[in-house]
Amino acid sequence: MAVQDMRVEYVHQGQYSTAHRDNVVLSAVLGSCVATCLYDAAAHVGGMNHFLLPKSGDENSAHIRFGANSMEVLINALLKAGASRDRLCAKVFGGAQMAEHFGTIGRSNAQFATWFLEEENIPIKAQSLLGRQARRVMFWPATGRARQLLIGNDEAVLDPAPTPSEQKVADSGDLTLF
Repeated sequence: MAVQDMRVEYVHQGQYSTAHRDNVVLSAVLGSCVATCLYDAAAHVGGMNHFLLPKSGDENSAHIRFGANSMEVLINALLKAGASRDRLCAKVFGGAQMAEHFGTIGRSNAQFATWFLEEENIPIKAQSLLGRQARRVMFWPATGRARQLLIGNDEAVLDPAPTPSEQKVADSGDLTLF
């Protein structure tokens, strides 16, 4: 598929997106946030969430910026789109400690995501969690393929749009770190 035929959808903080077409790429820029990419390769459907905190202090909050809600909303959207719960697989990214004054937000997000997936019996096929660098993640939901670019601390993350070289579809590999 030619690069110009690809459609990139950005998943911002507190959002999620699902897709089942081969020409859709979901993308997010992450610091301490976590993006969970779930997919059912047999049904050719997948999705990505982008959450800021593991859970709300308010038990009545249903906002998807919290991992507990975001994971449930994403799973339900995938099931509605034709995925089978027993075939769901995950790839998880983010949870960096971008600055000392942020405390352990990134670590808490990463721990929550891996704990949740384990509790739900959803296997994690790949992960890139923690560290001190931001990441730009690209995820092909119909196939489960993912790519990640680690962004140096001195690089500004103002424009989440991928560069032309990031938009190219690699010929092989399920997870590409570049």
